[in-house]
Amino acid sequence: MVKAIVGANWGDEGKGKLTDVFAAESDIVIRFQGGANAGHTIINNYGKFALHQLPSGVFHSHITNIIGNGVALNINSLMTELQSVIDRGVPTPKLMISERTQIVMPYHVLFDEYEEERLGKAAFGSTKSGIAPFYSDKYSKIGFQVCELFDEQSLREKLIRVLEVKNKIIKTIYGKEEISVDDMMSVMLKYRDMVAPYTANTFDFLQKAIKENKTILLEGQLGSLRDPDFGIYPMVTSSSTLASYGAIGAGIPAREITEVVAVTKAYSSCVGAGAFTSEIFGDEAEQLRKRGGDGGEYGATTGRPRRMGYFDCVATRYGCAAQGATDVALTCLDVLGYMDEINVCVAYETEDGVTTSFPVTPLLEKAKPVIETLPGWKCDIRGITDFELLPENAKNYVRFIEEKIGFPITIVSNGPGRDEIIYRNYGK
Repeated sequence: MVKAIVGANWGDEGKGKLTDVFAAESDIVIRFQGGANAGHTIINNYGKFALHQLPSGVFHSHITNIIGNGVALNINSLMTELQSVIDRGVPTPKLMISERTQIVMPYHVLFDEYEEERLGKAAFGSTKSGIAPFYSDKYSKIGFQVCELFDEQSLREKLIRVLEVKNKIIKTIYGKEEISVDDMMSVMLKYRDMVAPYTANTFDFLQKAIKENKTILLEGQLGSLRDPDFGIYPMVTSSSTLASYGAIGAGIPAREITEVVAVTKAYSSCVGAGAFTSEIFGDEAEQLRKRGGDGGEYGATTGRPRRMGYFDCVATRYGCAAQGATDVALTCLDVLGYMDEINVCVAYETEDGVTTSFPVTPLLEKAKPVIETLPGWKCDIRGITDFELLPENAKNYVRFIEEKIGFPITIVSNGPGRDEIIYRNYGK
């Protein structure tokens, strides 16, 4: 069985906890897209971790963790992250890196920084992890797969060809220092030595695992609204954030993905620029930000304060549909216990009237939220694991959202702890 856990919104939905929970029940956990530009926060018996490239199965010794071919692999970052997990008492994980995974080159990071600097106020709000330049090179067919590290002669010849063009751009457009082929070759050979113990033919490994009925978990990064095709383009990431891409980014048949858990928060938050219709500001936003998540709403990768907003039914319905959700997990319900009343965005007011359909970006940027207000429950509900034991207003809030988005909320995360979860007909 193959299950995907993905975000229904802008990212930062609280996927990390759920991937950790479901990883414990899996044989294989796969990162299938994205890179070190976003992270998952996980709290377990070893402590609190922000994982960026490592799959969430690394905390379980029985799990094989795979970096899939769809990932933007920052080798230095991955090895540092792996060692930091081990240094905190986690047993050395079983890790495999697809030989077809492509490498984030040092100049990808530089190009990301240079371009944001050049754009100034028009910048995309990049994490400057080299993701957009990486995917640009991948689809321009001048990227480097992990397997290419093991043929020195061909590697050097390709580096000469690629850097000839890169250096012209660096010098003429950005006015920066050119990159030496010898220096870059030295870096690549270090990369080779780092990944050699983990590099494998994961495609064949996964075909065999499927035939043996292994339980496989696909771990997504960011969320539907950051997808380059269906998100708030151009303020999106550079790889598909949708569960359907998991088949490509991991290397498995699409028909094998039978369960898709789309994760959304009981309120809205996001890091980065782009349209955010239900956004709130000032003291209201700051109070929610400080109470949210575990230790506040700040990006796992950048540490940037997250933008805050009311729960957005329009965006979430769209995000769940784009993901093909079979189940919805609602996180951080306990956070809202301080509110007398809770506002929910149920529709958008646009130039063409009120709509519950998620519009394209030019229309979205002009949209205004249509708000409905529900009564709060005004008490601490953290740790309750039986839905019927929740205050009536908390139950009504979950039911209201479920009705508005049109997808079943079968999981409710009610606190940061991995056991603080309510299951509502999950798996039925």
